[in-house]
Amino acid sequence: MSDSDSRKRTMEPLITEAIAKRVQSILMKIRSAEEKAGRSVGTVRLVAVTKTVTVEHIAEGVRAGLSVLGENRVQEALPKIAAFTQMPVHWHFIGQLQRRKVRSVIGPFDLIHSMDSLELAQEIDRRAGEAGRRQNVLLEVNIGKEPTKAGFHPDDVVRSIPLMAHLSHTCIKGLMTIPPPTADPDSARPYFRKLRDLARQISALDLPTVRMDELSMGMSNDYEVAIEEGATLVRIGTAIFGARHV
Repeated sequence: MSDSDSRKRTMEPLITEAIAKRVQSILMKIRSAEEKAGRSVGTVRLVAVTKTVTVEHIAEGVRAGLSVLGENRVQEALPKIAAFTQMPVHWHFIGQLQRRKVRSVIGPFDLIHSMDSLELAQEIDRRAGEAGRRQNVLLEVNIGKEPTKAGFHPDDVVRSIPLMAHLSHTCIKGLMTIPPPTADPDSARPYFRKLRDLARQISALDLPTVRMDELSMGMSNDYEVAIEEGATLVRIGTAIFGARHV
């Protein structure tokens, strides 16, 4: 056995122990944030972002209490999903979705967070129809109006959503956003609040096939603020599994 292999085997128990402690710590912070915001305990779900994370480390997180796992890349996700068929976990697709890969995500993923255009919505609906399914989705909103980010422009969502309400194999469950990066978590608060207000505006349209039950917002550095502003899904990776090695 080489020195590097020996060091790796020595470090592995420490890594898995750290993952378990981080999961428990974050779950406690989520509950605390719910209580601080006057929300019922259990209204927020943790989506553990598993991009580049090994199956072994994901399994350690699941044993520590993770139940929803989020993947960014279809080709990376599918082997992981196959490895966890006997464990009580749900998979969410949280990365940018190309239309040519839509067929691969219909079925394996309970929820797609990143439906970012009318064209993508139509493709998801078509592929879900072919598979005999109804696919749950969130609309991704470019809440900061950043030119380099995907997503519906905030001013366009309300105009676009009636067109998507007629899709027969797609269920719109809410909204998702990634605010502009900032070192201060509280600086993200106005963006989270704007997404919450946008969801309320859409709910007022009273479209029978559209619900605004879910707000996917908040990541490792700002999830507690997001919870205070109404998040129901927080996407956390680095704070659980450490820095990614792409």
